[in-house]
Amino acid sequence: MTPKRQRQISSDLRRWAKEVGFDLVGIAPATKDLGTDRLTAWLEAGMHGEMKYLEESLPVRRDPSLILDGVKSVVVVGLSYRTKEPELSPEGSARISRYAWGTDYHDVIRAKLRRMGENLKSNYPDVNSRRAVDSAPIMERDYAVLAGLGWIGKNTLLLDQRVGSWLFLGVLLVDAELDYDEPTETDHCGSCQQCIDACPTQALEGPYQLDARRCISYLTIEHRSAIEEPLARKMGPWVYGCDICQEVCPWNEVSPRRSRVAEPLFLPWPGSDPVPLEELLRLTPESFSVRWEGSSMVRADRDRLVRNAIIAAVHAGGMGCRPIVADLASDSSEVVRHTARWALALWGGTKEEGLGSEGVHS
Repeated sequence: MTPKRQRQISSDLRRWAKEVGFDLVGIAPATKDLGTDRLTAWLEAGMHGEMKYLEESLPVRRDPSLILDGVKSVVVVGLSYRTKEPELSPEGSARISRYAWGTDYHDVIRAKLRRMGENLKSNYPDVNSRRAVDSAPIMERDYAVLAGLGWIGKNTLLLDQRVGSWLFLGVLLVDAELDYDEPTETDHCGSCQQCIDACPTQALEGPYQLDARRCISYLTIEHRSAIEEPLARKMGPWVYGCDICQEVCPWNEVSPRRSRVAEPLFLPWPGSDPVPLEELLRLTPESFSVRWEGSSMVRADRDRLVRNAIIAAVHAGGMGCRPIVADLASDSSEVVRHTARWALALWGGTKEEGLGSEGVHS
């Protein structure tokens, strides 16, 4: 490929990324083993908890050519999901992470990447590409740093000086050499450790070191068994994900320079910011599917969401939810029954039963 054609394809890809609505775009070489030594050490320490898929996908994460044969370049895009600031949570409500307020970001980003790929194929038929979002086994944050989009902060999330960390990432793998951006060399976290200090479960054991087994996002979404009592007591109103380490980050402070209107599809659905606890506690598998179809919330399931809502009800002191929780003590799901009986025991409704450390599986 001639240097002129290489520059033209790169320029077109950057332009198409902006045209389809991405806020950030950068291009990096498809380096093998990017960040995987760190990931391997983290996995060996067991900090991934029940996320066994991270172990299974490690070979693919090491080599992006296993996703696209002959890949040479990685186009990394970022899309802000900072649509508005959270509403004040009234009594009897719970919180879900703002990334899950609206339409599933996987669908939104895939559609935008598809348009980029179609433009690429239409204009350069001999160039192949494949799109991937974070559900694909690729080290998207490390490629984002290599492509100059930002740095990985002490909370392990990608940070950009203009947008902060309220970012979704996607990649377009391309089997052609392109003009690469300069990698991010500077970490702008400095001596700040507000994210570490603010984490209620101490999941951030130190700068850049996350123990997912203690993270509220992991506990509410990925963890399928009963949540251990010491952690459950620190989860507060969160029933799906957690934004604490981002909310306290100075790079996410609201200012004219950083405030931006994100993709409208990410605006909160009715009853998502916040979400009524009673509605969550009354969910059935059928109503769960109907209520959250098209949302990132489907990554969990009815049983986990109800389990989380019971814990949030405990933090709210009951808030009139005790009769519903009492009914859930006879639920068909073991993890829901177990969590409900624990809550009732705290409220003096049944014989005492702790959540225990061994976990209960549904």
